[in-house]
Formats: sequence, structure tokens, C-alpha cells
Amino acid sequence: MPEPLRVLMVEDQQDLRELIGQALQDFGIEIHTADDGPTAVQLLREPGGFDVVFSDISMPNGMSGVELSAHVAEALPQARMILASGYARSQLPPLPAHVEFLPKPYRLRQLVALLQAPAPAL
Repeated sequence: MPEPLRVLMVEDQQDLRELIGQALQDFGIEIHTADDGPTAVQLLREPGGFDVVFSDISMPNGMSGVELSAHVAEALPQARMILASGYARSQLPPLPAHVEFLPKPYRLRQLVALLQAPAPAL
């Protein structure tokens, strides 16, 4: 049996973090959560690592999802980084080349399919 996909989800809204986290667990995904970028950076330093880091672009406490993506690239270069936003991509600052984008609102099945998809070729 293959190892479950290890995902770090960074979401500041507790109810949404819990709801999506539980739903992803139901799909067999090992989910870890953080409520902001600084907390996520601490988790990146722990043993075990993550296959995917999924974060909103707009985050509280002084670190955006784009800034978090730089920490992910440094700490876990093999991990995929997916950023979500309710803003249109054209309204956002340029995203780093290694970052995938998921527009909000998204459906749970869209998120699961993106998480389980192979990393895109750069």
C-alpha cells in the first residue's frame, strides 16, 4: 500500500481549516494544518516533510502565501506548492514559477484532484 499523500494546509479560518482538513482525510490524505505562514514555516522544519503545501495567498501575521512559497522551496524543494485566492490571477502579483494556482471558490473534488495529480513539468 503506498504512503498517503502528506499535505500541509495553511488556512487562517478555523472552521474552513477543520472542514477541508476532515474532508481531505476522508480521501486518504494525511493532512497537517497551520493557521498562518509563520506557523507553517515551523512545521516545515519538523521531520517527515510534506508532499504538497496548500495555502491561501492572503494570510495574516505578516507572511503571504507567496512569501511562504519561498520558504517551502528552500526547506522542501521536492514539495509542490499550491496557492489559492479569490482574486483573479491577473489581479495578483506574479507567482513564482514553481507555484500552482487554484482559484476560489473551488470544489472539494477540484482540490483533491489537484493534490493527487503529478507535479506539472516546469
